[in-house]
Amino acid sequence: MLDQGHISPHLPPEIARRRTFAIISHPDAGKTTLTEKLLLYGGAIQMAGQVRAKGEARRTRSDFMKMEQERGISVSASAMSFEHEGHWFNLVDTPGHEDFSEDTYRTLTAVDAAVMVIDGAKGVESQTRKLFEVCRLRDMPILTFCNKMDRESRDTFEIIDEIQESLAIDVAPASWPIGKGRDFIGCYDLIHDRLVLMDRAERNVRAQAVQLDGLDDPRAAEHVPADLLAELREEVEMARGLLPAFDRKAFLEGTLTPIWFGSAINSFGVQELMRGLAQYAPPPRPCPAASREVRPEEPAVTGFVFKVQANMDPKHRDRVAFLRLCSGHFRRGMKLRHVRSGKTMTIANPVLFMAAERELADDAWAGDIIGVPNHGQLRIGDALTEGEELRFTGIPAFAPELLQSVRAGDPMKAKHLEKALTQFAEEGAAKLFKPAVGSGFIVGVVGALQFEVLASRIEQEYGLPVRLEPTQFNGARWISGPREAVEAFIKANRGHMAYDHDGDPVYMTRMQWDLDRAARDHPEVRLSAVKETHA
Repeated sequence: MLDQGHISPHLPPEIARRRTFAIISHPDAGKTTLTEKLLLYGGAIQMAGQVRAKGEARRTRSDFMKMEQERGISVSASAMSFEHEGHWFNLVDTPGHEDFSEDTYRTLTAVDAAVMVIDGAKGVESQTRKLFEVCRLRDMPILTFCNKMDRESRDTFEIIDEIQESLAIDVAPASWPIGKGRDFIGCYDLIHDRLVLMDRAERNVRAQAVQLDGLDDPRAAEHVPADLLAELREEVEMARGLLPAFDRKAFLEGTLTPIWFGSAINSFGVQELMRGLAQYAPPPRPCPAASREVRPEEPAVTGFVFKVQANMDPKHRDRVAFLRLCSGHFRRGMKLRHVRSGKTMTIANPVLFMAAERELADDAWAGDIIGVPNHGQLRIGDALTEGEELRFTGIPAFAPELLQSVRAGDPMKAKHLEKALTQFAEEGAAKLFKPAVGSGFIVGVVGALQFEVLASRIEQEYGLPVRLEPTQFNGARWISGPREAVEAFIKANRGHMAYDHDGDPVYMTRMQWDLDRAARDHPEVRLSAVKETHA
């Protein structure tokens, strides 16, 4: 149900019912399973695939790349849309593996809220902490889902304490688990005073809900064993006394997170989380641009590209740019200005992603994420507008931490290799550096697994076996400053210079001494590990 109380009076109803969110977690906390179940409830897929299940059920719908399916991890962020109980949800799945965190950082620029998934046995893990910090930088509202309660998990108060202490955020329980591990039978919904009980026999069915007048209602004893009920009454009383009640204002400011408990694999707690998203998560928020803030209710259509995915459909060799619409009502066939090039693009075949399926989007609203098939014109950070010269800000590119030189197995195919590498660089899968002196290319990534993914994709998608070899460099810094100073710097450091795929100069380093020397000899030149990506 739409809760009219929190919708801005300026937002058209279609925009007000949008909820655009990402799911963040440490690898293996159960994020992909939760994504599947959200899609199942939203009617986007008929049967949820399990990441580590056998045979047909194993092909989870949100992981489309061959390597993801083989390893059971998500390495590229996919966007999916579905409707549920009057709301339109845009779910952006983020890579759980830490080697792909840059993709995740960029994805978080395109959403209005995040769902943080925590493993009930492991609590807050390192990757969760990192991603949470990015959300905090953007004051993003966060909903927490504590997963795997049907396995041996930690004490509920202990989990909440850990979240409060390690992430410095208030936690308001929206539900409370009844039993844990083998004894876990469901949750008590603290916001609506009802029992929600799990059906263990049938994993993909919806849970049964029993409305109560508080925990002293005699009907509670009909559904919950006496020992668990006594424990539940005691814990809920303590929780209400010790923990903050849910406060929507604090949640929207990013200082409080509501927490639901459940088991995604048993479809339990998922519906309650969805209702929480519908009722409390914000509708599309304004997007920051260099000259001004772009508000969702503005009539002119604007949007920015936060991800490019090549070869989503290997048969068609297509590249799809994921565009977050920031304002207006988009209609298929619209002509939009590509701000970076100044050219006009007709958006003839925009697509909406429904899990593994895609369908033509006849129209879309601010907050939606649409795919724009193109042949390389669109890059990460590009703005599309109805004419205004806008540059959206806050989309980061990070200096790679690992570098290797790459050569084609067949020297005659060097040109093909350049094309493949440029494509992956534009997609954000790796940084590409062309040394100013000598031949070949250097690719840079944040985590070692990305090298494997890169080599396997170049081979699968282009039929090009490649050799990745160590390089003398182990760091890269973008350089900026007054023109004469930059030119003098490049001239003095020819052997260390390279250019990225945008043509920007990059200083390649071997050790900290190189950075110290550069700073000493060229004080006017700035060396940076982060480059703002915008058109």
